[in-house]
Amino acid sequence: MNRSFTSIFIFLISIITYAQAPQKLNSVEIYEQVQKLNFLGKVLYVAAHPDDENTKLITYFSNHYHAQTAYLSLTRGDGGQNLIGTELREKLGAIRTQELLAARRIDGGEQFFTRANDFGFSKEPNETFSIWNKNEVMEDVIQVIETFRPDIIVNRFSHNTPGTTHGHHTASAMLSLEAYDLVKYKPKRIFFNTSWWFYGSQEAFDAADKSKLLAINSNVYYPLKGKSNNEIAALSRSQHKCQGFGTLGSRGDEIEYLELLKGDLPSNTNLFEGIDTSWNRVKGGNEIGKILYEIEKNFNFGNPSVHIPNLIKAYDLIQKLEDAHWKEIKSKQIIKIIEACSGLFMEAVADTETTTKDSNFNINIEVINRSQSNAKLISVKALQLPLETKNAVLKNNEKKSFQFKNVIIGENVDYSNLFWLKEQQTEGMYRVSDKSIRILPEVSSNFPVVFTIEIEGKTIEFVKNICYKFNNPDDGETYVPFTVLPDVTTKIEPEVIIFNGTQSKEITVSVKAHKANAKGVLSLNIPTDWKVNPKEIPFEITTKNEERKFTFTLYPTKPEIATKLSAKAQIGNQTFTDKLITIQYPHIPKQTILVPSESKLVKLDIETKGKNIGYIMGAGDEVNKNLENLGFKVSTINPNEISIEKLQQFDAVILGIRAFNVIDELKYKNKILFEYVEKGGNLIIQYNTTNNLVTKEIAPYNLKLSRDRVTDENAKVTFLAPNHKVLNQPNKISEKDFTGWVQEQGLYYPNEWSSEFIPILASNDEGETPKKGGLLIAKHGKGNYIYTGLSFFRELPEGVSGAYRLLANLIALDK
Repeated sequence: MNRSFTSIFIFLISIITYAQAPQKLNSVEIYEQVQKLNFLGKVLYVAAHPDDENTKLITYFSNHYHAQTAYLSLTRGDGGQNLIGTELREKLGAIRTQELLAARRIDGGEQFFTRANDFGFSKEPNETFSIWNKNEVMEDVIQVIETFRPDIIVNRFSHNTPGTTHGHHTASAMLSLEAYDLVKYKPKRIFFNTSWWFYGSQEAFDAADKSKLLAINSNVYYPLKGKSNNEIAALSRSQHKCQGFGTLGSRGDEIEYLELLKGDLPSNTNLFEGIDTSWNRVKGGNEIGKILYEIEKNFNFGNPSVHIPNLIKAYDLIQKLEDAHWKEIKSKQIIKIIEACSGLFMEAVADTETTTKDSNFNINIEVINRSQSNAKLISVKALQLPLETKNAVLKNNEKKSFQFKNVIIGENVDYSNLFWLKEQQTEGMYRVSDKSIRILPEVSSNFPVVFTIEIEGKTIEFVKNICYKFNNPDDGETYVPFTVLPDVTTKIEPEVIIFNGTQSKEITVSVKAHKANAKGVLSLNIPTDWKVNPKEIPFEITTKNEERKFTFTLYPTKPEIATKLSAKAQIGNQTFTDKLITIQYPHIPKQTILVPSESKLVKLDIETKGKNIGYIMGAGDEVNKNLENLGFKVSTINPNEISIEKLQQFDAVILGIRAFNVIDELKYKNKILFEYVEKGGNLIIQYNTTNNLVTKEIAPYNLKLSRDRVTDENAKVTFLAPNHKVLNQPNKISEKDFTGWVQEQGLYYPNEWSSEFIPILASNDEGETPKKGGLLIAKHGKGNYIYTGLSFFRELPEGVSGAYRLLANLIALDK
């Protein structure tokens, strides 16, 4: 029988899924959950980006006090760089969101966001607020505070030192402090998590007035965990892998400082002084406390199920609380503990990883009680299918299994996608119309299964999400999210298409079927006056997950233009226009993103010289792929294989971003690169950061990197060497070539260099002195050493024509 899921449960907005193996708590972990159940206090930590948070304090609040602790990151970190892959912007934001969730699973915290979009580096908060919608971000901060209701707020950054750090940093502190005065629910106190670093030096900090400072020795030892606080915090921080933030754990006393901003200063190191964190905090809580404190005091680590009868009594009393806020929180916590103490395992596994709205699939149900507690499976409710009544006794370690067959999701269900990417965004803000989910890190996949279990005479509902799992030969049991996809998705290759002159180009479009027997017509939406042949191509794909490629010939118009090309697949009366992006790394769940199936079209007049390019990948970029758009043959060079013989076959050798930060071999292979230049090669080094260079010898002459950058992508550019070949051959570079740049002009410019270098360009952000280190060229022997902090890695994927023309000139230098 076919069954259809036609609506979504309202309560799903509060369910967060991590698409990972289900938690199976051991006795120590259950006991720690009881400790958290018995603590009625909360802390909210506030900063701007993933990796800004002080995991030492989050770990301390969550594990020492057992407080409900959350981190509010205003952004998802979309504007940063990526050390583990080529994903940038929204795709990077997806990775960093998941890395925060991985960190919170380790340190015990929770996670919130606002709709603010990380648009890139900002030098002061006024610039930040000119791009963000301050009122909307403030609205979200207030929503977090009034939803979470912290007793204590801790800001990572100072609110009164604009211009000394990232503008987003200062903005996060300003918003937090302003929100403190605006919220209906008033936290007891708000702190700034300061340190000597904010004072400029240890000496200045030692001399500072500390009358409003609390010194907290956070690095306590947790015998139940066998780890110090900061050993756990290091594991948490090390989840920020795409930012290269692996951290060593530490043992022994370490002091954290909290400066009071508003509220009253505790008289001792008890940050919750004056706040009742016991069950007496809520009306009717005294009787609950009597039961639960006794369980905590006499917890049976050998057989936690003996506590179930008293846990059920406490659960009953929690349901009678008048305080709806604490009732909801403590109900969820105690249900989790009851589930763990009884060894209950409930799972709903689809027999396919993906489905479409009208495809059939099966759901395999498993329920087992692994304790002596009296339990009965009353019913299972999957999606909007009819209630499956069982009334089956769950005997100790006796598994119950059955299957929902031929399930159809239905037309009213959204395709699986990241919720903040479903609506059109601006440079500074994501759009999320549904206020109830705006502040969440992610929302469940909307595929709920409700298990109604009677345990020790009490009926309780346990909600699980449909998942998919398989046996990976390397890792064994592996869980991935269950997703709903369009019948087909398309992809235009390449993502940026460069037309030089009026010559036509062949365009490849892939069609991937997410159901069997997908039959339709593929076509392209082209700009006015352009031509395409053929106008449409029929396709028929018989096998699910099969992908086929089709070729169109595109004929450009004469004028220079930057525009878009989009693909659509028509199946019957349905049009499919999405491209599927999947992101998979071992440390985060698989991410599924649907975006419009588009490619950037750039028609420009450009000349190139040289043919063969050697590319040494750094931290991860797609400059090499983009150069192929200009007709270059680009070969990736393994750092281990760098030799003068290999390099001399190339007209130019380019190092990817941050190569001198991440390629250990450059400690000694750098000399070979310099020899290549000396013998007549063109060596182009893209930006590196000042920290963690594998060697200071990044050039054959003196060259010192700094944190100088030009964040205004529209900043006026001055030509310091207007007659230099790089600005004249083979393409004449003008100010026009610096229009249309995105996010920034460049970063980490050198600020000191030897006389051998010629600075080519200068630009600056408003109110600053000109920065001349964006493009430096030095003759070395017969060749050219070129260092550039210009953001080619951002501009080329966006089809910025001037960036292509300038890079073509760098490659052609002296050719």
